[in-house]
Amino acid sequence: MYQRILVPVDGSPTSDLGLQEAIQLAKLSQGCLRLIHVIDNLSFALAMDAYSGYSGEWMNALREGGLRVLEDAKTKVTAAGLQVETVLYDSVEGRVHELTVAEARKWPADVIVIGTHGRRGVARLVLGSSAEYVLRLAPVPVLLVRAPEAVVPPDADDGAPRRVRLPAGALAIE
Repeated sequence: MYQRILVPVDGSPTSDLGLQEAIQLAKLSQGCLRLIHVIDNLSFALAMDAYSGYSGEWMNALREGGLRVLEDAKTKVTAAGLQVETVLYDSVEGRVHELTVAEARKWPADVIVIGTHGRRGVARLVLGSSAEYVLRLAPVPVLLVRAPEAVVPPDADDGAPRRVRLPAGALAIE
C-alpha cells in the first residue's frame, strides 16, 4: 500500500479535491503526505506584472502566498491525524510538473495525487496540462482526481451571461 504520498497543492478548489483524496488514501494505509507548492515561471511572470511598481516585493508576496497555501493544507492533514511534511519551491528554474517529478524521485514517493480539471481539446492545448506531464513522466503511480464538471441542462440556456470564477492568487496545477 502507498505509504509516501506526494501532493502538489496550489490552494485552488481542484487542488483541494486532490488533497482530500490523498488524506483518505493516507488514512487507509497509515501513510504520510508530503505537500509541495511550486512558484513556477508563470507565477513569477504574473507577479512581475502585478507588482511591477513595487520592485523587490513580488517574490516575497509569492513566497508568503505559497507558505500560506502549504500551511492551510498542512492544517487539514494534521486535523485528520496524519503525518505531513511541506516543501516550497520558490525557484523559477523549473515548471510545476518537472519539480513534482523530481520531488517524487528524490523523496522517494510511492504515489503522486493531483487534482486536475480534466480539460480537453483547445482548453488543454492553450492552458497546458501539468497533470498530464506528471502522468507521463512520473517514476511512480499517479492518481488524478478530476474536478466535477458543472452540468447545465440543455434547456437551461436562457441566453444570460455566465459568471466564471477563477482562484485568485493561486495557479491551478493544470
